[in-house]
Amino acid sequence: MSRCMIVEKSAVVRKVSKRILGADDRSIIEAETAAEALAMCDAQMPDTIIVEADPADMELVEFIRALRQMEGGAVPVVIVAMIEMDLVCMTKAKRAGADDYLLKPFDRAQLLSRFEQVTAAAA
Repeated sequence: MSRCMIVEKSAVVRKVSKRILGADDRSIIEAETAAEALAMCDAQMPDTIIVEADPADMELVEFIRALRQMEGGAVPVVIVAMIEMDLVCMTKAKRAGADDYLLKPFDRAQLLSRFEQVTAAAA
């Protein structure tokens, strides 16, 4: 069973994402803040992380770098959820170690399609 983490300050977006991704055989965990997510990753690294582009408590690049520097060998797929195509943010996130992007708001088909594409490419 794969594990996916959703890092998002909006409880509604976390709930919708969890409902969509959890329908298949996936374990979904949620974090409201980047710091909370890093603590959870330190305990057990998920296979995939969907993180909003503007976490409330730290810069996105800082979060991705901290994630990529964690020891333990597991390297999760990181998908950044953005409300607009921001080339500067996308480039910085990619250089820090993000794997792909997803535009918000998304629907069931968009989220599942992007998730499957990115995780299949990483496998």
